[in-house]
Amino acid sequence: MSSLNRLLYFNCVVETGSISEASRVFDVQPSSISRQLVVLEQELGVRLLNKTTRNVGLTEAGYKYYEFSQRIVAEFDEAKRAVNDLQDNPKGKLKVSMTVGFGENVVMPLIPEFINLYPNINIELELTERVVDLVEENIDIAIRSGRLPDSTMIAKRLAYNNFLLCSSPQYLNKNGTPNCPEDLIHHQCIRYSYSRWKNWFLMENERIKLTINDAIAVNSVNGQKQLLLNHAGLALMPLWAIKKELEEGSLVQVLRENTFSPYEEISATYAIYLKRDMVSPKTRLFLDFLVEHIRKIGI
Repeated sequence: MSSLNRLLYFNCVVETGSISEASRVFDVQPSSISRQLVVLEQELGVRLLNKTTRNVGLTEAGYKYYEFSQRIVAEFDEAKRAVNDLQDNPKGKLKVSMTVGFGENVVMPLIPEFINLYPNINIELELTERVVDLVEENIDIAIRSGRLPDSTMIAKRLAYNNFLLCSSPQYLNKNGTPNCPEDLIHHQCIRYSYSRWKNWFLMENERIKLTINDAIAVNSVNGQKQLLLNHAGLALMPLWAIKKELEEGSLVQVLRENTFSPYEEISATYAIYLKRDMVSPKTRLFLDFLVEHIRKIGI
């Protein structure tokens, strides 16, 4: 029996003036309540109650203890109400760390709608390419590309990266369109300088590392996109970064029949969070919101 239950029994006996009445309130045997009151007095090393055959009264120590026990039980009830309120009306700070490209192209445009839906959740966003420590930095969700390295975390896939080789129509009109992957050596290729995305692979039955003319390197997805839009060359871009530009025609896909990747495997972008028995309502809401809206976008 927990100390809190002993407090509840003690308070009820004081307020009803009877062990038998308290037993009816909690639907337990009077002997069970009596035993727990004895344990409580033994723990404190002082008598709290003066018991007669007809009623129960408080000792001086009992009066003092009752003052505090009332507050403790009231705080406990308030804590339960606060937690239940969080379930129904999520609130508080939600800290999200995300890669710069996915954050700027996919997540950030969705934030205003999320805030409108859940105005009591305060979102703190961090755009970074570094691998963050969720525990040390008190981060609720990290959005990363690649595999989940730590078994203490859970990964929820948000989108496959679906890398496409693309360029602007103006560049292709001026320099010609490559007819096969081997032609890339003759074109100006814009490489992402992040160490895990710097190479280009042809994803056939076996992974073939391509030889490319990588005259330009830039350390952001949006930097690559701006160079493409200004007709600087060709680049491997995730669909989520260029979907709008492809639809508008400001960028076009090249070598559609081939599958490319900057990894030696097909990759995806994940929302990562700590493996806990119960995920906070604000975290669960944000994850569900992202998955639903990314599915609507169709990336």
